Amino acid sequence: MSIGKILKNVVKLLIKYRSAFRQGIFMTMKLSVVTVFFGMIFGSLIALLKMSEFRIGKVKPLEAIMNAYVAFMRGTPLLLQLYFFYFFLPKIIPISLDKYQCVLIGLVLNSAAYVAEIIRAGIAAVDPGQMEAARSLGLNYKQAMWKIIAPQAVKNILPALGNELVSMVKETSLASTFYIGEITSQANIVGGITYMQIETLMISGIFYFVITATLTKLIGIYEKRLKVSD
Repeated sequence: MSIGKILKNVVKLLIKYRSAFRQGIFMTMKLSVVTVFFGMIFGSLIALLKMSEFRIGKVKPLEAIMNAYVAFMRGTPLLLQLYFFYFFLPKIIPISLDKYQCVLIGLVLNSAAYVAEIIRAGIAAVDPGQMEAARSLGLNYKQAMWKIIAPQAVKNILPALGNELVSMVKETSLASTFYIGEITSQANIVGGITYMQIETLMISGIFYFVITATLTKLIGIYEKRLKVSD
């Protein structure tokens, strides 16, 4: 089959199945935004627990537990984690969960591990002298963290969170294994109906590229504004 014929088929599929692809784009963005939002919440909690000064003797149990969690989530394949949550969660949780919710929980818990490291690195990038100065002024650790360190760390954290969103857009393609309606799922369905797998793969690739390129451009603009404000 010639390239020209393939491109013509791509256009035909985009027109005929535009509602399906539109739904796929919406689901992909929904999954990505919701995952990063809740990943940021849980990631912030994990980062704070990792930096906790709570000790039992010489051991920091909260830090050790969170380090193990982050290492496991970052060190195992995301697809394996999605399979685990898809099959395991409905058996241990007394409430009914559909496949979308199981996959979303898996994505959130995975994202939280990466966000936790982003936040930890953002806080670590702040000059240690800022904490010392705050403590010398009479602020306790919690007050110094929230009033002095956190506001400065935000500039380091926000661009990295934007990059996490870009990565999550691509990683949601793994959710197509469970057919929850994102771009790759819709492309697979259309490809199964029309027997045009090459064309539908090209379409999904174009959508992912346009979305990630747009987000990357917006993040770049935001980073430039941050540098100007310094």
